[in-house]
Amino acid sequence: MNVSQSDHRTGDRTTGSPGGRTTRVAVLVAALLTACIAFQLNASMLSPALKSIEDSLGATSAEIGLTQTAFFTSAALFSLFLPRLGDVIGRRKVLAGMLALMAVGCVVAALAQSVPMLFVGRVIQGASGPTVPLCLIMLRVEVTEPKRYGTLLGVITAVNGGIAGADSLAGGFLADNHGFQAVFWAMAVVAAVATALVATLTPESKVPASNRMDWPGVALIVVSVGSLLIALNEAGKLAAARWTLVAVLVAVSAVAFALFWRTEDRTDHPLVATRHLKQRATWATLLTTVLTMTGVFAVMNGLIPSFAQDARAGLGMSAQESAWWTLTPYALAGLAMGPVAGRLAATFGYGRVLRLGLTGSVASVVLMIVTLPSHSRTMLLVASVLVGITYAGVANIVLNGLGIVLSPGENPGFLPGLNAGAFNLGAGLSFALLYAVKTAVLPGDAASAGGYTAGMITGVLILAAAIATSFMIPKPVAAEAHH
Repeated sequence: MNVSQSDHRTGDRTTGSPGGRTTRVAVLVAALLTACIAFQLNASMLSPALKSIEDSLGATSAEIGLTQTAFFTSAALFSLFLPRLGDVIGRRKVLAGMLALMAVGCVVAALAQSVPMLFVGRVIQGASGPTVPLCLIMLRVEVTEPKRYGTLLGVITAVNGGIAGADSLAGGFLADNHGFQAVFWAMAVVAAVATALVATLTPESKVPASNRMDWPGVALIVVSVGSLLIALNEAGKLAAARWTLVAVLVAVSAVAFALFWRTEDRTDHPLVATRHLKQRATWATLLTTVLTMTGVFAVMNGLIPSFAQDARAGLGMSAQESAWWTLTPYALAGLAMGPVAGRLAATFGYGRVLRLGLTGSVASVVLMIVTLPSHSRTMLLVASVLVGITYAGVANIVLNGLGIVLSPGENPGFLPGLNAGAFNLGAGLSFALLYAVKTAVLPGDAASAGGYTAGMITGVLILAAAIATSFMIPKPVAAEAHH
């Protein structure tokens, strides 16, 4: 499916003069970029402030890691159905509502005096989970020319990997000088601005034939996926895990999914047609996304900034300084590479470019592992740039693109929404799993980098599995150039 083939299925477009259309697209892109930036701040701006939150609330690394997991778990669950709700009642309404909820969550987190209150704030922020796919679908309604759409898709998706480092720099500065609460207040302001821009400057679009929402299906899939995520998070506690609870949750998840499958087969307006779930275009893409995010996300957004700030085992940097050396170059490299990666995928093949990015990500993390004991700031910088190019700039862009080009025609919000859920699921699992490995290797506050290394080795093994599953993703022939 190429972009021009799918336009008529994503909603109605207004027509007008070329000049007016160009202006309208520019205004739309500005509003959608602001929305994506607001969402991205929730994920990346907090990274350099995690240590500050830990100290301010008297919490452990694992507890703060779980609040991060809560955000990404919430985002994954909301991503399962909000894009489809946008197809039915209007994407502008849904996106503006998501952003408004995000702002409320930011305020709750800013006022948090305890880990549970921070947890609640992060869960509310998670309502913004499918921001990027909704923006990409809204953009596709207006932009019909494939190359132009591909370039803009790359720009918007690249922002999802970090806002040229400004997010992490600002997060580090605010955490160092004003406490972690200032980070959440800044997020709240941007979320409020994004809500206003989306509500006033973007056209409404929906699928004309869709007029009913499959709420029973929504309830069952949320229970199924939510139970599984909570079970995985509990299992991540290893020796401290309540394994009976894990077993019960896994059973609940299995029963809920079986009921979901039965419901989808019997309803006239399914959330997800089961025939689509059986296709490799669906499950192989989603599995590759989950494995990729699990392998790399907590490395760059957790372990590396923490190592840079660790006064005993690491480099003893401030939050702001660690952002300068790791998150900023990583985000800049990803932002610069994003639009290029979109065009490369269309020219040389999505699968080929994806595997190139994943292989480069593995090599870059291995370089980090090898050079950690030397405590070299330069090597940390080099490795961060390489991960930025290979993961944020290539793998992340291509995986997002695959969610668009492989989505079934009659349900355009289906695969992009599930793929957004997979991104958030993988990000949450990454923090739970990699931090669990780090804690298991060095449970005490040891002055050794062994825990960081073990977490990163685990990430490399998971990325290798992502490379293997990527071979099962079908080739999106219509979305690739033919010579």
